[in-house]
Amino acid sequence: MSRRIPPDGEAVAGGDRAALARAITLVESKRPEDRPGARALVDGLMSRTGRAIRVGITGVPGVGKSTLIDALGSYLIDRGHRVAVLAVDPSSSRTGGAILGDKTRMARLATAPAAFVRPSPSSGTLGGVAARTREAMLLCEAAGFDVVLVETVGVGQSETAVADLTDTFLVVALPGAGDELQGIKKGIIELADIIAVNKADGSGGERAAAAAADYRAALHILVPPGAAWTPPVLLVSGLAETGLDALWDQVRQHRDRMEAAGAFAAKRKRQDGRWMWALVEERIRERLRTDPTIREKLPAIEAAVAEARLSPAAGADEIAAILGI
Repeated sequence: MSRRIPPDGEAVAGGDRAALARAITLVESKRPEDRPGARALVDGLMSRTGRAIRVGITGVPGVGKSTLIDALGSYLIDRGHRVAVLAVDPSSSRTGGAILGDKTRMARLATAPAAFVRPSPSSGTLGGVAARTREAMLLCEAAGFDVVLVETVGVGQSETAVADLTDTFLVVALPGAGDELQGIKKGIIELADIIAVNKADGSGGERAAAAAADYRAALHILVPPGAAWTPPVLLVSGLAETGLDALWDQVRQHRDRMEAAGAFAAKRKRQDGRWMWALVEERIRERLRTDPTIREKLPAIEAAVAEARLSPAAGADEIAAILGI
């Protein structure tokens, strides 16, 4: 059922970039008083979402994700697309601050009229993915961006979280992977829909080709025979801007294959279900942080667990009882 679009939502739907930035700030707000407005905004724009191509991008630090995204986004804009980049930055575990340096690393996209780059602090949420990245993605779609790229910090469990947000999951790898595949975990390779070995230019060409061979061998073991999609391993260079056409062609092929198999709509539905439960968990964490009665009791429970007067399981039971669950 469609809902009335608030006035600020009309500005977002009209492609107003300043309005989009303000809207994302609203949905990212942790203030309880902002929640009704944020919910009304997203609900009013839902009918305008869902048509964009959503690509998650991860890789170890130093792999060149931002350079590759800048090149790929510029390539897509030249071909008539409008590209939004949601770059989740690591937040300081002590201060909650974030680096937020993606606009300097994506110089062309940061100034392109057909692009929108939004650094977003992870604020300590599971996997380093900002709590409201999904809402930000929907707002970008409502604003007319037909390609949304979600960059992860490339550490921890952010890969799984971003795979749950997007249609195609791209793992960016370095040349010279060696026998240990540069430390990329088996689970991450299993999540990958596409692997792109970056920096495949100049003297790195041969090492990139060798790394690609290693990844293909790993995929041969991990991907079951008869799978509907076998992740391709591509050679790209964000710096030299090579391999971008082949990379985008594979993204489109993956989307087409999913739609033909009926897997695309099913995946989006599963993602919506996970989104709902993530919001439920967020509400519980928020209540723990903000309810004065609960905050008054938590230090004593934590101290009892720390001093071994109470087991962690018993402490959890006491907190659950306070929450009424």
